[in-house]
This record gives sequence, C-alpha cells and structure tokens, in this order.
Amino acid sequence: MSARQPTLRERQRSRTRQEIQTHAVRLFTARGYDAVTVNDVARAVGVSAMTVYRHFPTKEDLVLTDRPALLIAERVAASTATDPLVRRVGGALVEAAGALTDGDEASRRFLLDCLRLMVSTPALRARHLDSQYALQQTVVDALGGEAADPDAEFRARAAISACLAATHTALTRWAEDDGRSRLPDLITRALTATFGDGAL
Repeated sequence: MSARQPTLRERQRSRTRQEIQTHAVRLFTARGYDAVTVNDVARAVGVSAMTVYRHFPTKEDLVLTDRPALLIAERVAASTATDPLVRRVGGALVEAAGALTDGDEASRRFLLDCLRLMVSTPALRARHLDSQYALQQTVVDALGGEAADPDAEFRARAAISACLAATHTALTRWAEDDGRSRLPDLITRALTATFGDGAL
C-alpha cells in the first residue's frame, strides 16, 4: 500500500514555510540574528508577520529544522534491533548527516548557516538544547517497545544522549571550519573518540 500523497494545500503550506525559513536564515546570516525582526522576514518574503507566526510560532523557530530528527528516527526504526544501541543511533546520525549534506549544495549551506547561527547566538543556543531533548525523545519513540520498561528507557536515553553529545562536537567543528570537512566523517570520528573503534 503506497503512502498518502500530500494535498495541494499541504504542498503550498510546505513551500511557504520553506520560503519563509530560507529568507529568514539569509537575513540572520547577513545582518545578525538580533538585528532582524519577524517583520523584516515577512517583508522579504512578501507575506504578513501573522503568516510568519502561523508557520513559526517564535523567532527562534525560524532557525530550527525538523528534517534531521525525522531522518534520524527513520533510520533508527529501520536498524537491526539486535545491534548495540550506540551503533544503531550512531549509524543513523552518520547516515542522516550524509543525506543532509552530500550532494545538494544549497541544502548543505542552509544547514551550515542554521548551525552557525545556533552556535553564535545565545538565545538560539538555549533553543538548540531544547531541540536536543526533543530529538532524544524522537529517537526513544522510534525504538518503540524496545524502551518500554523504565530500565530499558533509562539505558536508551543514556546511549542516545552520549551519541548526541559526540555529534554536537562534530557539528561545532563543521561550523567552525565552514563546512570544509565532510560532516558524516566528523561525526564518525567523534563517535569513535567517545565509544572506541567498534562504535559503528
């Protein structure tokens, strides 16, 4: 049975959302996050500020993207349940990074710009931490019944948190060197440094 195709309205909503976010990140990168208002973003896109807020409830949301979380969760859910959890989560992080940064230069630059904004802007650093907790929960949910009892969930959260911390170190390095290194390779190095050569 094939997956349901998005309706015309859903496709239009997705395009509008993407256009708003693209303009916002471009403006934040050019002028600085604090110097740009939601009204500035709305004017750049040619929509009302209310339209921006309908898609992005806060200014911080304009820099966050949920695509990495969805890719990671899909890959964790599809991984082999008998493999160690660190290998499953680490592998999902590396694969998602490749999907997001290999090939499409515009998507790679957009992700890099978002990451640099999150690293350099205090308000966004706090929001980024919130997004890490949400990502942890998304991965726990992707495990389904494997983390059903409290002890299993505790172990899963510990493993996921450690993988995310290693990945954050790789992401920070990637932002610092302006994306010259290949992100999946940096994440692999960070995970190996954390868990040893058998991590992946």
